[in-house]
Amino acid sequence: MSLYSSGVSDVGVESSTPALAWGPVIGGAVAAAAATIILLLLGSGVGLTMVSPWSGDSASFATVGVTATIWLVVVQWLASALGGYLTGRLRTKWANVHTDEVFFRDTAHGFLSWALATVVVVGLAGSAFTSLAGAGAQAVSTAAATATVAGTAAAANSDAATPDAATGYFTDMLLRPQDLASRAQADNASAAAEISRILMQGALNEGGVPEADRTYISSIVASRAGIPPEEARARVDQVLKQIEDAKNAALKAADEARKSAATAAMLGALSLLVGAFIASAAAALGGRHRDDEEAALTVAR
Repeated sequence: MSLYSSGVSDVGVESSTPALAWGPVIGGAVAAAAATIILLLLGSGVGLTMVSPWSGDSASFATVGVTATIWLVVVQWLASALGGYLTGRLRTKWANVHTDEVFFRDTAHGFLSWALATVVVVGLAGSAFTSLAGAGAQAVSTAAATATVAGTAAAANSDAATPDAATGYFTDMLLRPQDLASRAQADNASAAAEISRILMQGALNEGGVPEADRTYISSIVASRAGIPPEEARARVDQVLKQIEDAKNAALKAADEARKSAATAAMLGALSLLVGAFIASAAAALGGRHRDDEEAALTVAR
């Protein structure tokens, strides 16, 4: 007689067989992780055929990005289905258990298999990313050290001390001469360096380059280039507009990257949830196939 039936609870009756079978869960997770790696390598090989160093022979960046995203979703779903189905087929049949409980256990096993495979794949991907980031950081530090040595050598060979980058702009404001014409013609290097610091400070400020600095730059440009003040002011305004346009373009690109990253994160989370559902459903299907095959074998005997 069955210990479990619909609407009946045998309080105090406990089976010696555990409800959780880790063997099928681990086996399904390993299979899903292996399938993920194989499919990712396959996708990488196909993706490399879409890009080319030759102009006109390569697909656009948007096409490659969309294709890669779709393939990652397909890989995650296929691997989840494979791992979940194997988990359901490999588990031991639970005797004297209601069909609803069997369904729950199968789906739970499929979910655990998906979770374990996801943790393994993310751990492997995280290790690879960490190694890549470490190599990049080492390259940046090496470049920074080289730049520091070069900068020190240049400073040692220069005739005049260079103002500090953080306070150079304000130092220039304190030391601005009255005779701009003679200074611009006599010391072009210092005048160009001072203008560069003004432009950099204006790029960092929300309001751009102040009016006093615009007038000051226009005076230096007029003296150095030998052009009327009105033409010098027009040239300065044109350059400042180009700087502002470049700044706005950079901010727009950063905002688009932020939106793309947020969209990718939400789609990734949704894809993982769908993968968990697929793994659970596949495990239930695999468990039902296993029980049906055993039942058919029993009847045949």
